[in-house]
Amino acid sequence: MIFGKIEYLNLLPFHTFMKRFTKSSSQKMSMHFKKGVPADINQKFLTRRVDAAFISSIKARKFNNIGLGIIAKKEVLSVLVIPDAVSKNDKESATSNVLAQILNIKGEVLIGDKALKYYLSDGERIDLAKVWYEKHQLPFVFALLCYHKDQKLYKRIRTNFLRSKVKIPQYILQEASQRTGIEKKEILRYLEYISYEVDLKAKRGLKKFYQKVDNL
Repeated sequence: MIFGKIEYLNLLPFHTFMKRFTKSSSQKMSMHFKKGVPADINQKFLTRRVDAAFISSIKARKFNNIGLGIIAKKEVLSVLVIPDAVSKNDKESATSNVLAQILNIKGEVLIGDKALKYYLSDGERIDLAKVWYEKHQLPFVFALLCYHKDQKLYKRIRTNFLRSKVKIPQYILQEASQRTGIEKKEILRYLEYISYEVDLKAKRGLKKFYQKVDNL
């Protein structure tokens, strides 16, 4: 099995969990990972070069998912628009570019770890998830964990992940900090803004997003 791995900080708890899960199960020898940014992983999933991955919501609509996602209850800190810049999509993104269009926010779209780093620099920015929440009083679902096969396995992963209180080891935090240039304490603070369970409110938020997409 091949899992598409997006190495953004927002998935650090999930990847920490998966590292333990594969070590303690029969999946250790059979699960392999392909790394990439969201747009790249989307394409690999659509062409079946990966069996499962967190897929951008804009691309995930027609695929099976297990009720795990990357969700901002209110603000998210890592999906921004720089308002004074020339309007420009982020090539790593799919959903966030469309969200900026839906919200009619002009400027340069910035996502992921580089966006979080920009946020922490106190540059002028608009948090797209925050604007979405202010308009609709709903969370925004940026991605869903979708799969082509092995439904039972991924449902087991979901159940175990949501039951786990994932504590990220210091060495993993240190590696993430060195890779991104973001301090460990800021990484942990940022992760407090991210949720993973697609609950009723998240489903309503996703439905609202798809309605807006259909009306573009």
